[in-house]
Amino acid sequence: MLTPQFVLPIAGELIVDLFAGGGGASTGIEQAVGRHVDIAINHDPEAVSLHQANHPQTRHFVSDVFEVDPLVVTDGQPVGLMWASPDCKHFSKAKGGKPVSRKVRSLAGVVIKWAKLVRPRVICLENVEEFQTWGPLVKRTVTSTDADGNTVHKIGEFPCPHRKGQTFQRWVASLRNLGYAVEWRELRACDYGAPTIRKRLFLVARCDGMPIVWPAQTHGAPDSLPVRQKKLQPWRTAAECIDWSIPAPSIFDRARPLAEATCRRIAKGVMRYVVQSSQPFIVGVGGRAGQSPERPIGKPIGTITAKGDAALCVPTLIQTGYGERAGQAPRVPGLDKPLGTIVATQKHALVAAFLAKHYGGVVGSDVRAPIGTVTSVDHHSLITASMVTIDNQSSQGGHAPVTAPLKTTVTENRHALVTAFLTTYYGSDQDTPMADPMHTVTTRDRFGLVTVEGQPYEIADIGLRMLTPRELYRAQGFPDTYLIDHGADGLPLTKTAQVRMCGNSVCPPLARAVVTANFMDAAMERRVA
Repeated sequence: MLTPQFVLPIAGELIVDLFAGGGGASTGIEQAVGRHVDIAINHDPEAVSLHQANHPQTRHFVSDVFEVDPLVVTDGQPVGLMWASPDCKHFSKAKGGKPVSRKVRSLAGVVIKWAKLVRPRVICLENVEEFQTWGPLVKRTVTSTDADGNTVHKIGEFPCPHRKGQTFQRWVASLRNLGYAVEWRELRACDYGAPTIRKRLFLVARCDGMPIVWPAQTHGAPDSLPVRQKKLQPWRTAAECIDWSIPAPSIFDRARPLAEATCRRIAKGVMRYVVQSSQPFIVGVGGRAGQSPERPIGKPIGTITAKGDAALCVPTLIQTGYGERAGQAPRVPGLDKPLGTIVATQKHALVAAFLAKHYGGVVGSDVRAPIGTVTSVDHHSLITASMVTIDNQSSQGGHAPVTAPLKTTVTENRHALVTAFLTTYYGSDQDTPMADPMHTVTTRDRFGLVTVEGQPYEIADIGLRMLTPRELYRAQGFPDTYLIDHGADGLPLTKTAQVRMCGNSVCPPLARAVVTANFMDAAMERRVA
């Protein structure tokens, strides 16, 4: 929760967020110290407006960080804490082989400027791990092809492979020459209570003679010894970030076909996390409006990036046709309980889901794990696989064998579509040309056949939807009370802007942990003393 606004300005030192963005670091700082950030600076008007909507007591500056005069904005007041999260895209490995920007790579230099002029007592910096490789650039010719097929030669700047880390070391040396002790570590958000595996470099510098302290890990893998001994809490999961009441439309009803790469990832994800899953897992699937989601599953969600890169896949047994009374909880027996009475019509269904990532060839992740890194572009999607039992009663009153054709179900008979889709994109039926009829699908090599507690199910449909901005903010560790759909001016923010600011943000739980371990403002110190 954010601290109540407004708070009387009785602190003896200022708190500054240099690259404030949408407010991830400021939120974590506020949670750590119990009061607002004093100064927030960012060049993006939309980001500053969102920050102002959530942190109204902060003084905001829409400006390039180098254009702000530290002496003027601080007005002679001491700075106790300064947080800096300079743009990381020209350090990140996600940049690939593209030329980089010298200006963007030099943004961290503003930290030295503030250290010289106002000497913050504690400085915290967050960036991608590759920030440690910050070094000189060299010019190189890049060859590409334009829309007309012509070869184009452009000169671009790239990191010099022989001098990696030289600029970073000089930058650290500058801080140390100013009297700062400097340490840095790579930390994962899931280890500190955020349901994302996002890993970042954190650097702490201080000039007050106090030791730099690294926060103790609070969460761990569910099957790890510290968790089993209850010394750590289990990772938070992707499942708890999902709004299960939002449907995932069928991939077979789309007006515009999915990209080939997306289809391959979906097929491989369904095979890995549903068809070939040795231990199906349980997750609640929301029903009517107002119904609460069922119990979550057990691992954190993947790293949240500014691109929104994950989709979800988990199995849950539900009863679809018994018609609960108004206000009655939906009947979701779960896979660990006996199946309800089998009747003549199809009343049971199995719903499966997993998180798919639409970048870098990654297939996806189990929802029992943390979500992947959220980026500034919406790349995360939820994939659900609807399943039905295949032991429907035959016309003779007995149970049909798994080799018999499936009878029409209330979910639409799409089993052939699913099987053909998985065959085309997963490729087990390699000997059959895609233009020819598919070979007979047997029980031994059946696409979409899933066995749960000895009961056979077949996938009837596959749904896909992108994760919503709210789900991504939850995965990043923001509280649900955080405003994300409009700025301080009341103007709505597009989904693209919301996702961009989420992916560019610091995970609040990690900022809170680092600040709690290293900073107590002067007023608090006097009270403790």
